[in-house]
Amino acid sequence: MPIHGSLFQDYQETTGQDPFVLQNKKLLKINMGYGPVNARLGSMVAYQGDVRFEKPGSGGLNKMLKKAVTGEGVDIMQATGSGELFVADMASEVQVFYLENDMVSCNGASVLAFSGSIEWDIQRIGSGAGMVAGGMYNVTLRGTGYVALTTKGDPVVLDVSGPPTFADPNAVVFWTSGVTMSVKTDTGGLKSMLRGGTGEMFQLAFGGQGYVMIQPAENVVTTGGQAAGGGGGLLGGLMG
Repeated sequence: MPIHGSLFQDYQETTGQDPFVLQNKKLLKINMGYGPVNARLGSMVAYQGDVRFEKPGSGGLNKMLKKAVTGEGVDIMQATGSGELFVADMASEVQVFYLENDMVSCNGASVLAFSGSIEWDIQRIGSGAGMVAGGMYNVTLRGTGYVALTTKGDPVVLDVSGPPTFADPNAVVFWTSGVTMSVKTDTGGLKSMLRGGTGEMFQLAFGGQGYVMIQPAENVVTTGGQAAGGGGGLLGGLMG
C-alpha cells in the first residue's frame, strides 16, 4: 500500500452491532437491520449497503396545525433498508440513549435521529417561554427505542430533585419525564436589556424527579425565532 501510517487503523469503522453506535463523538453509525429510522433531513454523510431515504408526510393534520401555529420546524427523513447509515449535524457532538416505554421533552434543534418505533409530537411547554423568541413548543419523543441528540460541546446532566434548578432556555437540550418546568421572568435582566445590556430575561425552572441536560452553548436566535446555523428555533418543533 503506497500510504503508510496509522490513519486506517485510527479511524477505521467501529464494529459494534447495537442499532445506534457512536463512530466518534460527532458521528453516529446506525445499523439498519433493526428497522426504519427517522433522521434529520440532510444529516446523512455516508452509508454502505441498500439504504433508501424518503421524506414522510406531515404526520397528520394535528401536527400540520401545530407547525403552522409555532412557525418552527425541523424536517426529518425516514431511512429504510439494510446496511449501515452514518449521520451527523455540523460536527456537533452526538449523545445517544435508549428510551424504554418512557418520554423525553427535547429541543427540536437538537434532534438528530430516533428509532422508527418512537412516536413524536409537538408540545406546548408553558406560557411565557414564547416571549423569548416565539417558541413555546418542544418536541416530545415517546415509546421504546434509541434516540440521538446533538449538543454544542460536552453537556452536563443535572438531577433536578435536589436544589432548585434554572437554565437558559437556549442551552436546554432535553428533560426526562417526571420533571416539572415553569418559566421564570428576571426583571433584573429586563432592566439590563433596557439599558442596552444583555441580561437574561427568562430562565426555565425545573423541579420534580428526573434529569435535564444542558449544553455549554446557546442557540443564537435571530428574527422569526429561527436558530442561526440550523433548523428549528428556541425550542423548535419537529415536522415531517
